[in-house]
Amino acid sequence: MKYLVMLCDGMADEPNAKLQNKTPMQLASKPCMDSLAKCAEIGTAKTVADGMSPGSDVANLAVLGYDSKKYYSGRSPLEAASIGIDLKDTDVTFRCNLVTLSDEENYEDKTILDYCADDISTEEARVLVEYVQQQMGTEEFTFYSGVSYRHCLVWAQGNSTPGKLTPPHDITGKPIKEYLPTDVAKEKLLPLMKRSYEILKDHPVNLDRIKRGKRPANSIWLWGEGTKPLLDSFETLYGLRGSMISAVDLLKGIAICAEMASVDVEGATGYIDTNFSGKAQAAIDEFSRGQELVYIHVEAPDECGHRAEYDNKVRSIELIDELVLTPVVEYLRSSGEDFAVLVCPDHPTPLVTRTHSRTPIPYLIYRSNREEESGISCFCEETAESTGVYIPEGYTLMSRFIGK
Repeated sequence: MKYLVMLCDGMADEPNAKLQNKTPMQLASKPCMDSLAKCAEIGTAKTVADGMSPGSDVANLAVLGYDSKKYYSGRSPLEAASIGIDLKDTDVTFRCNLVTLSDEENYEDKTILDYCADDISTEEARVLVEYVQQQMGTEEFTFYSGVSYRHCLVWAQGNSTPGKLTPPHDITGKPIKEYLPTDVAKEKLLPLMKRSYEILKDHPVNLDRIKRGKRPANSIWLWGEGTKPLLDSFETLYGLRGSMISAVDLLKGIAICAEMASVDVEGATGYIDTNFSGKAQAAIDEFSRGQELVYIHVEAPDECGHRAEYDNKVRSIELIDELVLTPVVEYLRSSGEDFAVLVCPDHPTPLVTRTHSRTPIPYLIYRSNREEESGISCFCEETAESTGVYIPEGYTLMSRFIGK
């Protein structure tokens, strides 16, 4: 039996007047998903446990079958694992975004104009983060470059986790004054953020970006705090050799910590310009070499939701269906083996709010050896809810999927 997880990050949404009062899932042309839905189990699942923030970290862990209340130690430690940082038990890590802030004189009066600095390239970002490390790095604080706008700060400070910090994509377009670090983080982290603006605003990389009509990456933004992760092996928990295909450090880090194979795909960006076909071929290659479960993560719908890109969110779902799901399902059908497919988002990212929601996700589970008429012709939020099938503990969805 082969198992395919098609994780469409942030795909779920709400009906919207700009989309004919439909959701992107309802409006998108997605013949493969809808065809599977006709003969699949359809329902909803709660992937964000009570008391947890609705992030891709918690939600993807749940879809992978990890109870966040047992396994979650923060987002950035998972990303640190992807970068290759060897964390000590006493380290605290942070996601270090490169963001675009407005140009008011006082830092506290600035507004976040863009949480990703126009999706800055990895090459440009590496130059900026290395400069930040050169100018601000100490034995206590070390900055590491990652992918695009996503980077990491390690604080070697004795396992005293600061209070909750705010993700920048939650406050795009808002003044930052009410969302700056407080308590111990105000003393230690806020000076780093302020200093970063001073050294980055006139950096040659940013001056060149401005000339090209791009937003400058003129400040760091620290959030997603956590400590060294301790995930059990996915194969030990579920008895399957698994592979992860993703463009983002978070999912790569989860794979590394879960002892799954993490597969890099050339041209995978985490946005709608990603190499969709490359991800499909990577999945086929993983199945061909004997892997039993392949988890394909596509970030594009989530990024489009954060940016309020209505047409692009619809289109991203169509591209996933056409260029990723369809060829992989066709390969599995032609292989002669039984197979199962789980299609779902990790969480909704509504276009109207531009941030994550804790609303239960729609899911479909298709099994080639157990097709049953569902009466559903369109896989979407409404039809998933209409079945009455609800999984209150989302981390049990994996066991349900593989029949364990």
